[in-house]
Amino acid sequence: MKKAFFLDRDGVVNVDHGYVGHYENFEYLDGIFSLILYAQEMDYLPVIVTNQSGIARGLYSEDDFVALMAKVQQDFTANGIGEVAVYFCPHHQEGNVERYAVSCTCRKPKPGMMIRAAAELNIDLANSIMIGDSWRDIEAADSAGIQKSFYLSNSPVTPAQSRSISTSHNVYHVNDLDEVKAVL
Repeated sequence: MKKAFFLDRDGVVNVDHGYVGHYENFEYLDGIFSLILYAQEMDYLPVIVTNQSGIARGLYSEDDFVALMAKVQQDFTANGIGEVAVYFCPHHQEGNVERYAVSCTCRKPKPGMMIRAAAELNIDLANSIMIGDSWRDIEAADSAGIQKSFYLSNSPVTPAQSRSISTSHNVYHVNDLDEVKAVL
């Protein structure tokens, strides 16, 4: 089985400008290419797991998202990074697009995307890692059985957040991507 390096997209791979559905609005976070390369060198399989409620809200389509991520993969390849699997949740209960305005098991903090990736890519979740900029990323990882996460945020972890995950889940609070490499 493989160990995965799960990454949220908006706020981890790219600057979160809010509902980024087109390449012209996509701005990479400093250090993301070197971090993914480093994780690959340590035999982690990079996998993006991202909530994309902009699809449910009608701000961009699934086709727009897929086209954007194809260009992102080209940029990854140009920077020496191998194939990065992408799992996304297009759902949101308050969406404007009826077929996506549903409750689902894939929208973080639910673990559906990670569980699906594990089944399809032969991933050992217990030995995988999650990096996210929202506590819902950390909760999803915990629910999936991932035992190590990085919380990329300038806001401290609150006691209520700490209580929302299992005691076996190690969460490292980091302010930038370079700090992840130091602990990884």
